[in-house]
Amino acid sequence: MCYRFSTLYTAKEAEQYYNAYEIEEGYYTVDELNGFNYPETAIIMDIAPTEIVVGKWGLFPSWAKEDFQKKTNTLNAKVETIPQLASYKNSVNKRCVIPAKHFYEWQWLDEKGKTKKKFKIKIKDQELFSLAGIYNLWTNPTTGKQLKTYSIVTTAANDLMSIIHNNKKRMPICLNKDLHKLWLDQKPLEMFSYPNLDPELVAVEAEETFADTLFPEVNSK
Repeated sequence: MCYRFSTLYTAKEAEQYYNAYEIEEGYYTVDELNGFNYPETAIIMDIAPTEIVVGKWGLFPSWAKEDFQKKTNTLNAKVETIPQLASYKNSVNKRCVIPAKHFYEWQWLDEKGKTKKKFKIKIKDQELFSLAGIYNLWTNPTTGKQLKTYSIVTTAANDLMSIIHNNKKRMPICLNKDLHKLWLDQKPLEMFSYPNLDPELVAVEAEETFADTLFPEVNSK
């Protein structure tokens, strides 16, 4: 799965990488973002691939009520079941990418996971890459405010991630520049699932940190 990743890049870096413009500000740029804080991050949507906008992590389907996230975890969506599940099936062809420096995962060192080793993972030789996402534009029924909400799409783990994420053996779909364009172009989901897509990932052991609070917004150029 993928519940923590780094957004420690500047708006200028994202604009250059995606050949896009930052249209909206107000997202968090920190080294370790905790999904269970339901933060807002930079995303690029298929309907506007030259615009960097703000999306709320945790997809809200159109029928969701305001307390949806208290009852349901939609931080991640399994690529194998997106077309079948009620929360996701209407977002099959609503694609987005989420800029990332790296993501974090823990390796269980005992049978119950009481002892773990933390790793920092990214695509080899890339300072920035994309996590594949699906989104929905959700309107708050009370306020009428519209939010861009998204889930990170996951697939079966490749060889490296099977060793690291050894309890669940899942990983986010990681896209280089060419592949993120194909993702936004609505190519079939199966094209991006492992082993059809096997990104060259590298991992280093990371220090354990306390990353359970939100941090100041510093997405400056």
